Amino acid sequence: MSQQRRFVAAIFDLGGVLIDWNPRHLYRKLFAGDEAGMERFLAETVSVEWNREMDSGRSFQAAIDELKADHPDKAELIQAYRDRWLEMLGEVDAGTAQILRELRQRGLRVFALSNWSAETFAIARGMIAELALFDDILISGEARRLKPDPELFELACRRFGVVPAQAFFVDDIAANVEGARAFGLTSIQFTDSDALRRELQALEVLRLPPQ
Repeated sequence: MSQQRRFVAAIFDLGGVLIDWNPRHLYRKLFAGDEAGMERFLAETVSVEWNREMDSGRSFQAAIDELKADHPDKAELIQAYRDRWLEMLGEVDAGTAQILRELRQRGLRVFALSNWSAETFAIARGMIAELALFDDILISGEARRLKPDPELFELACRRFGVVPAQAFFVDDIAANVEGARAFGLTSIQFTDSDALRRELQALEVLRLPPQ
């Protein structure tokens, strides 16, 4: 049996793969050219670890209120993380969106599995038309588990009706790729859509261009 026939489903991360989400899109406006100050704020206050609390299901406002109590001098900047969250969204990666369309045309089922707050994903769903390309989407904030927890991969495969050996997984974070591979999914670390296309052509999931 060819590899092309073996894969019947694709599972994609969202942020950093299809959607450019980055708090710097917002905070560059608020720090008025103070790049170093912005980076300190993102590293020490609204950190990646803190954001993961909301991705795992914690109430956004509860997390915001607690952080403002700890850093009252930064309260306005912290509140902006919720009130102006939409300004953290950049462009959709047109190359990735086209790959999703081609996978669907070739008969694959296409799903998304993302570490994302359920509260803010509800906003994004109404703003990003390309999310309709997925047959189903599972968000960590709904599942209250984060990649690379194997229980989240198990939940996703069960919900999507996917056998791990018949699916591939795409994510920009190395730990998530390694976790998915350990779970049994063929896994690809995303760097850009051109490199992803070459990977999928090598797997015979997408057609090679005509010679």
